[in-house]
Amino acid sequence: MGKIIFYEDRNFGGQHHECMSDCSDLHSRFEQCRSIRVESGMFMIYDRSGFMGTQFYMKRGEYSDYMGMTGMNDCVRSCRMIPMHNGSYKMRLYEHFNMGGQMMELTDNCPNLNERFHMSNVNSCNVMDGHWLMYEQPNYRGRHYYMRPGQYKSFNEWSGNNSRIGSIRRLMDL
Repeated sequence: MGKIIFYEDRNFGGQHHECMSDCSDLHSRFEQCRSIRVESGMFMIYDRSGFMGTQFYMKRGEYSDYMGMTGMNDCVRSCRMIPMHNGSYKMRLYEHFNMGGQMMELTDNCPNLNERFHMSNVNSCNVMDGHWLMYEQPNYRGRHYYMRPGQYKSFNEWSGNNSRIGSIRRLMDL
């Protein structure tokens, strides 16, 4: 079971709200968020309701000034708890939309997609096992996207602005 606490002020001050599951609309619970404490588990936070918009991965730890660390604004509008996964990991990446074109399969972390597969554009994917983070830049940097099991027929379905993916990591208790 995971637990994340949102604070209205930096350094864990002001009003706070605890969350232990998915919450698609946090706006009604607090106006702004300036610091976050993850007591257990892993979460994705989003700057729009309904798990949309810019997302940021949060693991166990204290984020006394999370805005400075993430570059996000003070609008945390939804959060999703990432379930623990103890099995295997498997993801198929496709060159074209709707699982078309060249297919690459991943079962482990990939710090540089272009070096490994000579490809940096992913237009669709099928997450078969496990939970993953896809990053726009190599070496797990830049904007990133949480990928749950299921089919994504277009980069729009994972809230991507474009098809550029530089690295992919399995979500374990990092």
